[in-house]
Amino acid sequence: MRFTEIETFRALMRAGSTRKAAALLHVTQPAISQSLKRLEAQAGMLLFQRTGGRLVPTPEARALWTEVERVFIGMEAIEHRMRSLRDFGTNQLELSCYPAFGLGFMPRALERLKAQRGDSPWPQVSLQVLSSKDVRDRVAKGISDFGLMADELPLEGIDHSTFARFPGVVVMPQGHALARFKRVEPEQLAQVPFLALNPEDPSHRGLETALAERGAALRVKVQTPYAASVCEMAVRGLGVGLVNPITALDYAERGLVVRRLSVDVFFSCVLALPTGKVLSTTARDFLSLMRRQLAEDEKRIQRYLR
Repeated sequence: MRFTEIETFRALMRAGSTRKAAALLHVTQPAISQSLKRLEAQAGMLLFQRTGGRLVPTPEARALWTEVERVFIGMEAIEHRMRSLRDFGTNQLELSCYPAFGLGFMPRALERLKAQRGDSPWPQVSLQVLSSKDVRDRVAKGISDFGLMADELPLEGIDHSTFARFPGVVVMPQGHALARFKRVEPEQLAQVPFLALNPEDPSHRGLETALAERGAALRVKVQTPYAASVCEMAVRGLGVGLVNPITALDYAERGLVVRRLSVDVFFSCVLALPTGKVLSTTARDFLSLMRRQLAEDEKRIQRYLR
């Protein structure tokens, strides 16, 4: 079985016709048809049903498609790494981060790196701000040196440890009725329009449990997967939310009011690393800088909680 035949199969699965597959691969339709015939003959089974000018994948083809995609994803990761090595050598950082830490925290850590480097060569940096699922996938494939992600996803296939774990803070606009309290009770959150993280978020479940124990429930006005969106809506007066303090710090300096919750509902940030991979010196040094930035951010947010 030749690689070109696997490429043909992938193109047909993506395109659904020999004409479109030929365009994807820049070959003729007869070449696509011949390649498919060879593949089906070698496989000893039919991979596509011919229906009204279209190719409909058989169940066997769909099962094979899963394995083929894994191969091509691996090849794309290799090609990405080869281009990076060709253009920048090993003095580079490939970072993936979920928005809670990617929008404010990581730029602050990179600013610290710039100050530390001074006149020394700056590494080639790729910072991809993605969903936690995409962060995990990029790390598992070895595309990223390491990543930061939320803790609600399975962690199989990566090395991991806890990077940060903080109790959540209540955020609200200036002048809000709850702003006069140093600590907000869970049942008080049930009395105001609430800006909620998605139900699968562990912090959302923790808050709902605390409220249920008090016979109360949230009045959800808006639901979103991102703490940054909660903060942005809160500072604009749309309601009150519960977020991790690192994200809240980005907005506290814009006037967002930050208060403690009387019960601990924790937010955890996971450091994800490719299994068995030895970090480069550049990556290890930056990770150390990130930990120092985290300690500084923790001190800064305390000023807004007094």
